[in-house]
Amino acid sequence: MRRFSLWLRGKPVVADSILAFALLLCDIFIGIGESSQPVAFLVLSGLLPLPVVLRRIYPRAMAAAMLVLAINTTMIGYLLDDDAVHPALIALGIMLYTLVAYVGRREGLLLLAGLAVDTALSVWLLRQPVLSTIWTIGMYYALCWTLAEFNGARHAYDAEVAARLAVADYDRERRTHEAVSRERTRIARELHDIVAHAVSVIIVQADGAKYALRRDPDTAEQALTTISGTGREALRELRRTVALLRTEHAPDQLPQHGTAGIAAMVEMMRGTGLAVDLELTGELDGISPEVSLGVHRIIQESLTNTLRHAGTSPKAWVRVQRHDTDVTVEVTDSGGVPVHGPAIPSSGLGLLGMRERIAVLGGTMTAGRRADGAWRVHASIPLDPGRTE
Repeated sequence: MRRFSLWLRGKPVVADSILAFALLLCDIFIGIGESSQPVAFLVLSGLLPLPVVLRRIYPRAMAAAMLVLAINTTMIGYLLDDDAVHPALIALGIMLYTLVAYVGRREGLLLLAGLAVDTALSVWLLRQPVLSTIWTIGMYYALCWTLAEFNGARHAYDAEVAARLAVADYDRERRTHEAVSRERTRIARELHDIVAHAVSVIIVQADGAKYALRRDPDTAEQALTTISGTGREALRELRRTVALLRTEHAPDQLPQHGTAGIAAMVEMMRGTGLAVDLELTGELDGISPEVSLGVHRIIQESLTNTLRHAGTSPKAWVRVQRHDTDVTVEVTDSGGVPVHGPAIPSSGLGLLGMRERIAVLGGTMTAGRRADGAWRVHASIPLDPGRTE
């Protein structure tokens, strides 16, 4: 029974057809016995319930049709001298309920005015008792109006709840898309920093080994050793990064590079032939993992760019200082153009990735070429990124 009720709720024409058929049966079996003109009575009995079928599809038109039928019923009863009552006329109250609940009060008032005219005609032409007729019909219409008000308020509440749920679903979907986009950006940034750095070092060392293979085998061997070590380190970084990215890790699960990690990276870059002057100031091992990783990646990307684009005897100066509220990183190189082999391809995403990383951490970054041709990267990262959000 409950399933049938839910099914009818989604099919208003079927439900209203059942209601119209019930009105037809009531009109025939209850009222025809009092009629002196059974043929005319049966015709009207068949017509009166018809507007109920489409009352929720075309409420205004069906209400007007029902009012016209009611007035004609009164006139025909007067002309044929048949004062039999049609029980199907309770559909007038149903139409009033429909207009008020589904259309509006103004349309309901217009129909109520027409119903008042119909009631006056019934009292006058069919000689019905004035007070009892007005009282009974008035109470019936008042009940229909009151029910329509309650039902209209429920519909308005349901519509408001549905709208809020739609907005909540949209916000949840938007937040999900934003989270996926942020995660993709984070993964792309980490993988770019690792792969771009390792590949750049390998390319430079491979070019150097190719030129030194016959003239200086020791240098070529050292370059190949650097390539091997860089590849293994990159593979370890990739495995560790992918393992972290597969889970919703907390910030303290990020790798803590600190001064030892920076020194190891600088030493590796020196092994590629890049002269690096490193200066570390302040306690850098006690900063949060995300800030430590940000400092490490900025230095790594900057030195990688120097290795790519610097000319003969490249050199870089790295300065990392911890202050009371932030950490500043400055990387400056000697400038120039590469001289060995073809230019190392670049995606152009290195600086963009650094800017995004710094922005996530709530810091600022500037990068550009100085007047003397040297390239300078300067970044400031708050020690507590959470306070900047």
